[in-house]
Amino acid sequence: MRIKSSVVCLTVDDVPTSSKFLADHFGYVEQMSAAGFASLAREDGGVDVVFHARGLEVLPPELRDVRVAGTIVAFVVDDLDAEQDRLRAEGVEPSLPIREEPWGERLLLVTDPNGVVYELAEWAEAPSGR
Repeated sequence: MRIKSSVVCLTVDDVPTSSKFLADHFGYVEQMSAAGFASLAREDGGVDVVFHARGLEVLPPELRDVRVAGTIVAFVVDDLDAEQDRLRAEGVEPSLPIREEPWGERLLLVTDPNGVVYELAEWAEAPSGR
């Protein structure tokens, strides 16, 4: 199998709000959209993100009314402190400010108005094999 790209699909109540948050604060560009749907990508080839509106008929019946929950979209960054400062300057207050885990990961969390959680992380030491 050859994977050409990766996409995460998230079900939210308000697609335009989540799409705008991802574009405004994480540099994503909306590639296409329609009623109840938006697909976003980054030029650098990071994971694409698709937002589906809750209740959208393209979703399997058992998932149509299930909003994103328990999912974290994570981005590894070069300068976590600078990213936290940038987000705060843009009016986004971290839902979890920077902290360092015992295994060497530094991270912060931000949450969009629909409850989509984004983690920004950097490694105090690069994990072996990377």
